[in-house]
Amino acid sequence: MSRSARRRHARSRDPRGHWRLLILIMPVVFAALLFEGWTTHEVDAAKTRRPCSRPVPRAVDESGPVLRRISGDKVSSAAAPARTVALTFDGGPDPVWTPRLLDLLREHHAHATFFVFGARAARHPELVRRILDEGHEIGSNTYTGADLGSSSGVRAAMELTLTQKTLAGTAGIHTDLLRMPMTTQVDTLCGAEWKAARSAAADGYVLVAADRPDRDPAHGLIRQFSQTELAYQETKKLLGDPHAERFTTVTDAVGMPSAETRVSTAERWQGKGLNWAVTAGHAFTHGMTWVLGVAGALGLLRLVLLTVFARAHVRRLTRLRPGAPWLREVNAPVTVLVPAYNEEAGIESTVHSLLASTHPYLEVIVIDDGSTDQTADLATWINDPRVRVIRQPNAGKAAALNTGLANASYDIVVMVDADTVFEADAVHRLIQPLAHPAVGAVSGNTKVGNRRGLLGRWQHLEYVFGFNLDRRMFEVLECMPTVPGAIGAFRRDALLGVGGVSEDTLAEDTDLTMALWRAGWRVVYEESAVAWTEVPTSLRQLWRQRYRWCYGTLQAMWKHRRAVAELGPAGRFARRGLTYLALFQVALPLIAPVVDLFALYGALFLDPVRSTGVWLGFLAVQLICAGYALRLDGERLRTLWSMPLQLFVYRQLMYLVVIQSVVALLLGTRLKWHRMQRSGTAATEQLRQPVAARELSSR
Repeated sequence: MSRSARRRHARSRDPRGHWRLLILIMPVVFAALLFEGWTTHEVDAAKTRRPCSRPVPRAVDESGPVLRRISGDKVSSAAAPARTVALTFDGGPDPVWTPRLLDLLREHHAHATFFVFGARAARHPELVRRILDEGHEIGSNTYTGADLGSSSGVRAAMELTLTQKTLAGTAGIHTDLLRMPMTTQVDTLCGAEWKAARSAAADGYVLVAADRPDRDPAHGLIRQFSQTELAYQETKKLLGDPHAERFTTVTDAVGMPSAETRVSTAERWQGKGLNWAVTAGHAFTHGMTWVLGVAGALGLLRLVLLTVFARAHVRRLTRLRPGAPWLREVNAPVTVLVPAYNEEAGIESTVHSLLASTHPYLEVIVIDDGSTDQTADLATWINDPRVRVIRQPNAGKAAALNTGLANASYDIVVMVDADTVFEADAVHRLIQPLAHPAVGAVSGNTKVGNRRGLLGRWQHLEYVFGFNLDRRMFEVLECMPTVPGAIGAFRRDALLGVGGVSEDTLAEDTDLTMALWRAGWRVVYEESAVAWTEVPTSLRQLWRQRYRWCYGTLQAMWKHRRAVAELGPAGRFARRGLTYLALFQVALPLIAPVVDLFALYGALFLDPVRSTGVWLGFLAVQLICAGYALRLDGERLRTLWSMPLQLFVYRQLMYLVVIQSVVALLLGTRLKWHRMQRSGTAATEQLRQPVAARELSSR
């Protein structure tokens, strides 16, 4: 890393703070979603009413519609006097019909009682305050409108308590009036409803039922309406009834004191906190719906692009172009640079695989970057004149590559990671595109060598379905953003023309590739040049590797952002490649967790069959595309069995990597180089893979 880069990183902040913030925020978000789901969609059995197991007590059946006190099966009740009508409206507040009903009541100088749902009152506090300001009365219709007779004791208590807290937060009041949902006249308070009614009365509630709708207002009437267009028309009709002289609230009609009491400041702030949580959960859920649409569209668009352009790449390889000039075969000598730091586990396999290359003219330079193990000694002990070992103090991979570049003897340079094993014909195949004078670099086909474990299989799928399928598309669109460090060929003069390998970012391979595009060189993909690499074997190692990759890629994108406005190959690369990276490798992973979160939300609170079906459909599309990618790379399809499991663990980890990288970059976090522990197993799959399959993969 350069001195200026070191100074910039030294001034940056520690990355732990935003993880603490995330740990604090995530439980709040999950709690808000759960609460929103419960209050909006009532997931337990309280949506429908149980059939009555026994009739309502006689004293209740013969009582008035307002039950003031209940003692056992004895009640004290009241009814509206003659020519007095108590209008009551259940549910709401409704943003459409509550204001219209209030306007209608004001026009007729009438008052009414509004029995509100706490969940809706929290979303429309201005309507609750307007009801009170215009002289009307507020009662409880429970929090979600759940049937209290069918609810558990805990649920019933929450329905009543949360409504009171909501009213405290929105209007600073408590109410003693309760209308139990799904009840009309007093004879509907039967069976489990009567038990729930006695429990509510014991808590101090006055239960309000209604008279029959056909009762003549001349005898006094408590009328029950919903908040709909039909209720509006019926109310308007009743307000013009000549048999009614007074339209008032329930408590005023039966001669009771006001049911509303003022709450303490502490209770009011508790209610405000609840209402804020409800508002946030509701807004987050609706926002999540929009994000879900964007994420789903981007995900499907990426799959379509990968498949279409991969097919175009295959057609390009297999189709003869009439009149196209034949390019000569490249047999020029090659210098292979192998930067190594503590790679004693795999350095011998890497060098021996290079020496076994079918390319006749080869020089292998191993640059030992201050290793503390036997890496340099093991490379030195390989008895072959084509191998040179250069030792230098530890300075980083970019510096090691530049050292090797300064000592390279030939004009074609291949860069290789020290944990990579080459196929015998890989070097020769890799350099063939350099026959075209405009090509400055070539990306090879990297395969996972240690894929026996589940984590290895997941990375194998990612390399084939993600990286290599991406490279096919980039090849067609002429916007290859990265020549991987594991296998890449370069013109030496192209490398020297851009100043060698830059130390400005942690993704030196991506930075170098973008610099070549900006210098006017083309970068292509040679899928038949196969190298086997060793991937991390633990989640901790994987996290560190991918975090460095992603962080470095973001650095490189920012460094070369001005290429978007440039002309020629540089501008074409930037407008296509950087846009793709920004959309599908930054933006999509940032919002993609919403897809899984909403799938879980839908399974719990919406339609579980539909939500599961959508998720399975998206999985099926991914499996088809992954199967196509495996076939193109000559790989076995049986690996697909691990892909559904990958979505639950591996994909979430990759999302967190991108989130962490973006936050770290925005905060200027210092990121250290984390070295992966090697086991020298890169050649495992190559040795075990059948010859026929290897031949297929090289075509």
